[in-house]
Amino acid sequence: MSSTEQLTETTPEAGADGVKGVNGVVDKAADAAALGAGLDALETQTFERASLRSVLVSKVVPPLVAIALVLLLWQLAYAAHIKRPDLLPSPLDVWNSLYDQWLQGTILGTIWTSLSRGALGFLASVAIGTPLGLLVAKVKPIRAAIGPILSGLQSIPSVAWVPAAVIWFGLSNATIYAVVLLGAVPSIANGLVAGVDQIQPLYLRAGRTLGATGLRGIWFVLLPAALPGYLSGLKQGWAFAWRSLMAAELIASSPALGLGLGQSLENAREVQDMPGVLSTILLILLVGVGIELLIFAPMERRVLRSRGLLVARR
Repeated sequence: MSSTEQLTETTPEAGADGVKGVNGVVDKAADAAALGAGLDALETQTFERASLRSVLVSKVVPPLVAIALVLLLWQLAYAAHIKRPDLLPSPLDVWNSLYDQWLQGTILGTIWTSLSRGALGFLASVAIGTPLGLLVAKVKPIRAAIGPILSGLQSIPSVAWVPAAVIWFGLSNATIYAVVLLGAVPSIANGLVAGVDQIQPLYLRAGRTLGATGLRGIWFVLLPAALPGYLSGLKQGWAFAWRSLMAAELIASSPALGLGLGQSLENAREVQDMPGVLSTILLILLVGVGIELLIFAPMERRVLRSRGLLVARR
C-alpha cells in the first residue's frame, strides 16, 4: 500500500479536502524531486563522442591549410624575385638546409641544448616567481613596494639584460640563466597576483572555517582557486623564458657554452647563410609550438573542464 493510500485511509473524515491536501503534498514532493534531478543534470558533465572526421576538420585541417598558404605565398615571392635568391631562398632551399643538418647529426643536439636550458630556467623561474607572487598578492606593503617594479620589469625587452649579464657573469651559463630569470619571473609572479585577485572572498572564508590556514590554506584553497590566472602567468612566463634564452644565446655566444639554437642562428648570419637562418628560425618556432601543444594546452583544457567551462569529450 502506498503512502498516499495510507494517508487517505487514516483520515476519512477529511473527505475531498483531505485528498486535495495529500495530492498537494505529493505534487510538491514531485516538484522537489524534479528540481533535484535538474540540478544534478546541470552538475553532471556531458560527454560527447567526437568522430574522427570532426576532429580532422576542426583540429588538423585549419593549421595545414594555413601552412600551405604560407608556403604558397613564400614560393610566389621567391618566383617573383622580390629579393635576390641569396636573401630570400625558396622553401625547398630551407628544407634542404634542415636535411643537411639532420644528416650531419647536429640538429637534435642543438635543439636539446636550448630546450634543456629553457626548461631549467623556467623551473627556476617558477620556484622564484610563485612565492614572490603570493607575497605581493597577500601582503599589502610588499605589493605597494614591489608590484609596480614587477610590472616595469615585465615590459623591459629581454635583450636589454644581456649586456649587463655578460658584464656580471662573463660568457657563461650563468649569464644565460640570469637573462631567462629576469624575463620569466615577473610574468609568473604577475599572473599569480592576477589569479589571487580574482578569487571570491567566500572561498577563502570557507577554507578558514574548515581549518585550511597557513600553508594548508595556500596549497588546498588559494592556489587551486587562483589556478586559471596562475596558468596564464606560467604560459606567458615560458614565452618570456624562451625569448630571453634566444636573445642570450644570440649575443653571449661562445664555443664553451655549446651550440644552441640562438648561437646556430648567429653562426648562420655571420656566413650569410640565409637558408640556415630561416631553418633555425623554423626550429625555434616548432619548439615553441610543440611546448604549447604538448604541455600548456592540455593543462588549460583540464583546468577549464574541472570548472565546467569546457564540455568533456570521450
